[in-house]
Amino acid sequence: MEPFVYQIGLGEDDERLDKWISGTLPDLSRSYIQKCIKEQAVLINGKPQKASYRLRVEDEIVFDVPEAVEPNIEAEDILLSILYEDEDVLVVDKPKGMVVHPAPGHYSGTLVNAVMYHCKDRLSGINGVMRPGIVHRIDRDTTGSLLVCKNDHAHNSIAEQLKEHTITRKYRAIVHGVITLDAGTVDAPIGRDPKERKKMAVTNINGKTAVTHYTVLQRFRDYTYIECQLETGRTHQIRVHMASIGHPLLGDEVYSSIRAPYHLEGQTLHAMTLGFIHPVTREYVEVTAPLPEYFEHLLHIL
Repeated sequence: MEPFVYQIGLGEDDERLDKWISGTLPDLSRSYIQKCIKEQAVLINGKPQKASYRLRVEDEIVFDVPEAVEPNIEAEDILLSILYEDEDVLVVDKPKGMVVHPAPGHYSGTLVNAVMYHCKDRLSGINGVMRPGIVHRIDRDTTGSLLVCKNDHAHNSIAEQLKEHTITRKYRAIVHGVITLDAGTVDAPIGRDPKERKKMAVTNINGKTAVTHYTVLQRFRDYTYIECQLETGRTHQIRVHMASIGHPLLGDEVYSSIRAPYHLEGQTLHAMTLGFIHPVTREYVEVTAPLPEYFEHLLHIL
């Protein structure tokens, strides 16, 4: 691919480098552009600069856009439960135990392997060879709605909606203890746990804004069935937030020290409703994933 070359003119100066490129080359995500700048694929007057660099009149931008790399992971014929599909996006109902994208120890049997087979070569490539089509994720043991993008335009549109917190994301969960309030909000920053780097935590040290709204659906003797709506989408957000207020998720072996009396595989958390503005039609699309059988059975027992 030929390098992108441009000279800044009057009225185009005093804008951040990454923001200017994002507006000029809308098919590339802001995070991808920042990655390219960090790897010195972007030069200003022959020199690398930071993403925050303020452009000046007559600055020459040379962006050597990396060639797209073919995924080196294999497509696998794995049955998908499809909730919605068109030429631009795909929404699947992810089962418990399935990893979203390949990573050390999980190079096969992932959702990516499955969607590569289903979509063939129609997946966005913005997030690289390991995450084609993936614009957001849910944990391995969390079930429910997950959106996959079939092209870069759709990917950028959905990524922007995620950034602006305009996507509807409603989860169902069962937590330890009886929540007395009918509804509430947890507004607490989430970042890497300073003591255990593999865990997330409510922390002011490296935490980012995180907001979870919850509503009580049903109370049991020792548990509460709730709906959580995400305003932000931090890693393990619902699990961390509910644990932080003394109501960890039933079955959560990472953020709860309470042993579950039921045979469960990880936390009882289900991504039930996903709503977004379609990247092409601009119409609102909302998809609901039914509660999985194990979840229904557990509610019946309780």
